[in-house]
Amino acid sequence: GAHGSLVLFVTLFSIIITMYGGGFATLPAYLADLFGIGHVSAIHGRLLTAWSTAGILGPVLVNYIREAQIARGVPAAQAYEITMYILAGFLVVGLLCNLAVRPVTERMFEQSAARAATRPAPASVPPAATAASGAASGQWLAVAMAWTFVLVPLAWGVYNTMALARRLFTA
Repeated sequence: GAHGSLVLFVTLFSIIITMYGGGFATLPAYLADLFGIGHVSAIHGRLLTAWSTAGILGPVLVNYIREAQIARGVPAAQAYEITMYILAGFLVVGLLCNLAVRPVTERMFEQSAARAATRPAPASVPPAATAASGAASGQWLAVAMAWTFVLVPLAWGVYNTMALARRLFTA
């Protein structure tokens, strides 16, 4: 912010935004690696609860700090500077907490033989038969329609984002 480079700001912000989806998508696998598959649902639920709580309390904290800065006489354009340092500090604390997490010992995992004995055996269907029956039933049409419902709004969102970004850079 102090450099005044809009292009640098938008570039860094875009990189940060792209990491959100990746972190969200890989979280269950990360939890399974650390704590075992049997505990993912409970831990993932708690983690999502903490994440949503931070999503509500974070902006409230930022607003209180901003209002306190303005009340102290800091110009409104600079009221977020201290907030960014505090949030960067929270990120460092989060990184340290993540580095402190260690995988659960093997003795805490369920025995795979005991789990396998309680599960029914999967039905074996040759892959060629499955593919032929899916193609014959017109499943490809349903898949194409589903992707259309995903890609059309996505393309519209990308178009609007680019149009707004163009206005931002030409203003």
